[in-house]
Amino acid sequence: MSFALSFPVTGKPAEVLELVERPLSNLEGHAVRVRMRYAPVNPADLNFIEGNYGRPSNPPDIPGHEGCGEVVAVGPLVTSLEKGDVVMPLLGAGCWSQYLTAAEHHFAKLPSSIDPVQASMLRINPVTAWHLLNKHVDLEPGDWVVQNAANSGVGRALIQIAKKQGFRTINFVRRAELIPEMLELGADAVFLDTDQGVAEAKAILANAPVKLAANAVGGDSAIHLMELLSQEGMMVTYGAMSRRSLKVPNKHLIFKNLRLHGLWITQWFEKASSAELYEVFEPLAKMILHHELVTAVDCILPMKEHRQAMARAQEASRHGKVILDLA
Repeated sequence: MSFALSFPVTGKPAEVLELVERPLSNLEGHAVRVRMRYAPVNPADLNFIEGNYGRPSNPPDIPGHEGCGEVVAVGPLVTSLEKGDVVMPLLGAGCWSQYLTAAEHHFAKLPSSIDPVQASMLRINPVTAWHLLNKHVDLEPGDWVVQNAANSGVGRALIQIAKKQGFRTINFVRRAELIPEMLELGADAVFLDTDQGVAEAKAILANAPVKLAANAVGGDSAIHLMELLSQEGMMVTYGAMSRRSLKVPNKHLIFKNLRLHGLWITQWFEKASSAELYEVFEPLAKMILHHELVTAVDCILPMKEHRQAMARAQEASRHGKVILDLA
């Protein structure tokens, strides 16, 4: 038997989520059984439970878009994995369970010595940040990248990955107390997300070209990014934290010929080949091993304290991810 967190109906996560017990299925063919260890609580998970995610849930359903675990058994036809391997599920749901069973191609093997807590947060935010930096414009060492929501999970990963790849970052945050933390993380420059902050960023750039902007907020914050983009620069929108529509001043389309693009990493996963996945996971896993990519953790709570975990994950005052201990 396996315990899992499930929701019978969509609604507020702290109210509808419940701990349930499920039987384990028999292993056949290419099936692999993984003993899950840790899984983060992401905004996408909360939206999935609420019924507000890009892909609709189908209650009763088990949330959990990412996690980390260890292979405990394999089917007779499995060739890529064996008992004891550390893996990351690629299913995109169902990770909030003690055991997860799926075909072997739904798991990515990770280094055995990797920190399982950090590995549990590898699939979404770091991959999104890597994709932003490597799949939209041709950046060269020394190039500037600008972003808002720099203290978010993706924002923090982007700062660290950009530093590793030799790119410089200008980062916008909403609170002044976050600036020292972002600089310590490796940001080259950090400003408040205001008109004054934009003016200060322009002074730092001194007319240096900016090819890429990463937008997770929308509204006026996105306009701040467009102000800094160079001619024919690209703004990639991967979130809408302000819940305000994207506003594009005519002058930026006409005179700058800016390019606007969207990114939902879930769709990319659905189309990516094994080679493309390896291209992303391999360098990111190495960064985690060498402590060059670290995701902040607010607290680690057992499954039985799921109500507290859901409530904490929705608090603005937390200092990192809320992690579920699936033991």
